[in-house]
Amino acid sequence: MRFLSVLLLAALVVIPASARQVDDFGYGTDGEGPYDRLVIRGATMIEGSGAPPVGPVDIVVVNDRIAEVRVVGYPGLPIDPARRPAPGTREIDATGMFILPGFIDMHAHPHTEDSGQGTPLEYVTKLWMAHGITTSRVVGSRGPEWVLEMQRLSDQNKITSPRIQAYPIFGRGFDRPIATPEDAREWVRWVAALGVQGIKFFGAPPPVMEAALDEARKQGLRSTEHHAQLDVTRMNVLRTASLGLTSMEHWYGLPEALFEDRVIQNYPVDYNYQDESHRFAEAGRLWKQAAPPFSDHWNMVMDSLLALDFTLDPTFIPYLASRDLMAQSRREWHSIYTLPALWDFYRPSRAAHGSYWFYWTTENEMDWKENYQLWMTFVNEYKNRGGRVTLGSDSGYIYNLYGFGYIQEMELMREAGFHPLEVIRSATNQAAESLGMDDEIGTIQVGKKADLVLVPENPLANLKVLYGTGWIRLNDDTQEVERVGGVKYTIKDGIVFDARQLLADVRAMVEAHKAERGMPAGPMPMVIETLDELTPPGGNQ
Repeated sequence: MRFLSVLLLAALVVIPASARQVDDFGYGTDGEGPYDRLVIRGATMIEGSGAPPVGPVDIVVVNDRIAEVRVVGYPGLPIDPARRPAPGTREIDATGMFILPGFIDMHAHPHTEDSGQGTPLEYVTKLWMAHGITTSRVVGSRGPEWVLEMQRLSDQNKITSPRIQAYPIFGRGFDRPIATPEDAREWVRWVAALGVQGIKFFGAPPPVMEAALDEARKQGLRSTEHHAQLDVTRMNVLRTASLGLTSMEHWYGLPEALFEDRVIQNYPVDYNYQDESHRFAEAGRLWKQAAPPFSDHWNMVMDSLLALDFTLDPTFIPYLASRDLMAQSRREWHSIYTLPALWDFYRPSRAAHGSYWFYWTTENEMDWKENYQLWMTFVNEYKNRGGRVTLGSDSGYIYNLYGFGYIQEMELMREAGFHPLEVIRSATNQAAESLGMDDEIGTIQVGKKADLVLVPENPLANLKVLYGTGWIRLNDDTQEVERVGGVKYTIKDGIVFDARQLLADVRAMVEAHKAERGMPAGPMPMVIETLDELTPPGGNQ
C-alpha cells in the first residue's frame, strides 16, 4: 500500500457539512448541575496539597463551591448515619472511590478542525474533561480573541470544557510585526486590555524580550516560554527568569544555562533547524553537553531559579516517542480514540511539526533515554529543594493524545522520582499556585471551587487507572481478566460530567470520521504494515 503525504491526504478528505463543526463553540454542554446541594458520600480524599489520603469523607457542594468536608468514620467500619451531613438535592454514592481536586493542564493547545491536526474542538475538550482536567492553560492556539471567547463560554458553562487560562503567543493577532521594544510594550498592553492572564514566548531579540517581560510585570500578567533554539544563545532561562519570566515549558534554555565549556550546543555542520529530524535528533544529545548533576555550576543554576520562585513545567510526554517510537505509536487508545486526520498528522512528514520519523534509529532512542535521565534528575531535585514543578501535556503532536498524554505525564513524573502524592500535588496545588489561582482551585478545601475528580480505584497505587481505557486486572473470583478504573465523574464548578459518556462521544466521533473515509473500524497503520508492502512487484524478496 502506498500512502499520500499528510498534507495531500488531508486535502482529499471532505467532511460533509452535516458532520462538520461550522462553529467551534457550537457543541453545548453535557454536564448536570450545579445543584443547590450536591453531597458526595463515602469517598477517600486525596486533598491535593500533598497530605495523605483520608476517608471515608462526605463532601457537600453548594452551587459551585465546596461547603463542607466531613470525615464520617473509619475504614472497614460501618458509617454512623448521625455523623453524616444532611441530604442533598443530588447525591453520589462514592463508597470505595477516591476523590481528588480537578487536574490542571499547564500546556494545552485546543486545536480545531481547520488546524493541521484536523481535530474538532469538542473532541479535544471532551478528552480533557474525561481525564479529570478541569483547568487548561492555553499557551497558543488561534488569536487572543478566540481563546478569550472560549474562556468566556467555559466560565459560563455553555460548552463542555475545562476553564481556560489564556496565554496567547507573543505578537499573535497584532497589526504589525514586533520589531522594537515599544512594539512589544504596545502588544502587551493590548492583550492585557483584552483580558488575558499571561503570555507565551518562544524568544525574541533581547531588547524586545526585556521590554515585553517588563511590561507584562507592570500589567500583572504571568508568562511562560519555550526557549527555541533560534534565540536561546542570546537568552537562556537564567536570563529570562531574572527579567521576570514566571515559568518555562519543556527544557530548552535550561541545558544551555548549564553549559560550562561552550556557549552553543554541538551542532553538526550540516544541521538545519527547519529539518526536524536534525532538530529533534540533536535535542536528544543536548543534556550530556551540560554540567553534570550536583556539580557547582549545576547547583548554581538550580539555586538561582529557586531564588526567583520560578516554575518548571517540564512536559516530558511530548518526547516519549523519541526514546521508544514503536511503543508510543502503538498505545492501545490510538485505535479507539485517535482521529484519522490526527493519525495522518503523526506519520512521517517533512511538513507536519513533530513528525520527524524520516529514519529514526536505535542510536536516536539511546540518546533520548540518556537525555531523559539527566533531565529528570534536575527536575526531581528542583522539586526536592522546594521548587515548583507542574504538569503539562502539549498534546496533539508526536503520538501524544489529548487527556491520555496528561496521564502519561503523571507516570513520567513518577519515573523521575516523584512520590505519587507529589505527582498529584504538581497536577493540582502546584499548578494552581503557578497560575495565581490557589485561593480558588487546586485543593479540596471549604470555600474553593468545586472542581473534583472521582475515580473507582486508587490512583496512588496505580496511576494507570486514570487512563480513559482503565487498566487490566485478573479477577481472582472469576479468573477472568477485567478492565478497572477510568475516571467516573469529572466535576467542574459543581457541574457533574459523566466521564465515560464523554469518552463514548469521542469514540462516536472517531468512528464517524473513519466511516467518512471508508475506513474499517479498529487499528490504523502507522506507515506500512508488512515488508511485503514495501517490496515492489518482481523485486527481490
